[in-house]
Amino acid sequence: MPKIGLISLGCAKNLVDSEHMLFLLRTAGWEITEDMAEADVGVVNTCGFIEAAKSEAIETILETAQYKQSGCMKGLVVTGCLVQRYADEIRAELPEVDAICGTGSYENIVEAANAALGGQKAAYLADMASAALDGTRDRLTPPYTAYFKIAEGCSNRCGYCIIPKLRGPYRSRGMEALLEEAQALAESGVKELIVIAQDITKYGMDLPEHKRLLPELLRRLCRMDFTWVRLHYLYPDQITEELIDVIASEEKIVKYLDIPLQHVSRRILRAMHRPGDGEEFAALIANLRARIPGLVLRTSLIVGLPGETEDEFAALCSFLQETQIERVGVFEFSPEEGTEAAELPDQIDPETKANRRLIVEELQSGVLDDYNTSRHGETMQVLCEGFDEEQQLWFGRTYADSVEVDGHVYFESDAAPQPGDFVPVLITESLGADLLGVQKGE
Repeated sequence: MPKIGLISLGCAKNLVDSEHMLFLLRTAGWEITEDMAEADVGVVNTCGFIEAAKSEAIETILETAQYKQSGCMKGLVVTGCLVQRYADEIRAELPEVDAICGTGSYENIVEAANAALGGQKAAYLADMASAALDGTRDRLTPPYTAYFKIAEGCSNRCGYCIIPKLRGPYRSRGMEALLEEAQALAESGVKELIVIAQDITKYGMDLPEHKRLLPELLRRLCRMDFTWVRLHYLYPDQITEELIDVIASEEKIVKYLDIPLQHVSRRILRAMHRPGDGEEFAALIANLRARIPGLVLRTSLIVGLPGETEDEFAALCSFLQETQIERVGVFEFSPEEGTEAAELPDQIDPETKANRRLIVEELQSGVLDDYNTSRHGETMQVLCEGFDEEQQLWFGRTYADSVEVDGHVYFESDAAPQPGDFVPVLITESLGADLLGVQKGE
């Protein structure tokens, strides 16, 4: 039985694709190994979204290829967004790679692995829109947490973003297939279901019903045996009154919403081909906070889009101070080839972009400090994720902390909780982005 190792880069949606590929490989007779030195074939599932992701992907491919000399590896397969974007360049410039699969060809992973094992060069580059939306997977997340991808692709066509050219148009999965998968996840012991897509608010708009089906889907998910249902990502112009009511009324939906705003200047947003402005966003946030007690918000922002003025940047900073969004990811504009924004005039120099990012990060650190301090003395439900040997403390996440992007709660406990247990923790102090506490009742 040949062994295969897989490295998954990029977003959670890419991780789900990796999980599907692992299932196909295992059922075809491959033994899955976490040690690339033991693998007969290595797979790198890549991201190709921005320059930093491309660099990481190429570096990982080259590092993995070294096992052809130092380990058992006979072949290397590269899959994912980098392949979809640069298939010809990979074949011409990376001879270490034996087989490639684009984002429409994950179901060809077994053929690709067999070809690589046999020393053959192979390429599978089917139409992106033909990618299978459903399928069994071998999960790479802990047993208590699972990603739940409800749609593939994106049709928003933001001016700075290459994703529609890497993933194809937005395609919703069928409701019944989703519910069947969710029930199986609940029965397997998943306690935190993370609903993901490029834009979950548009779920159902491309189906024959042509209606927003996310509220109905969420109601049905909340009838299942999950403790938390977490939502990523909700576009601001698609958040309806019905959706707000569902989020507010369903106890299992965690009161943490990731709403990518990207900017607040109307002019900048229109250059991005995005709706809204700071005034509309502030009204939305005020409405959400009024109707959803305890709400914690996350957003993503881009600074340094071509032509962004000092006044427009200052308005963005003022907006953040006024709205006190608890979690903010800020990115410097990356001029990606093939996007409209890369060709805009008045490109901003790297130093200015970096300075603007640092200013937002500094401003946001104060907001985060204030939020963490507001939690002192409160008992919060913490999903235990394990024990930190270095700090000699247990750690986990509250509803306000999503996987990998937010902080943790480190806490003392004599009860030895298991990963996946929900533990009441009295918050006592802060440590940077993290909180400290003690399990209540001790």
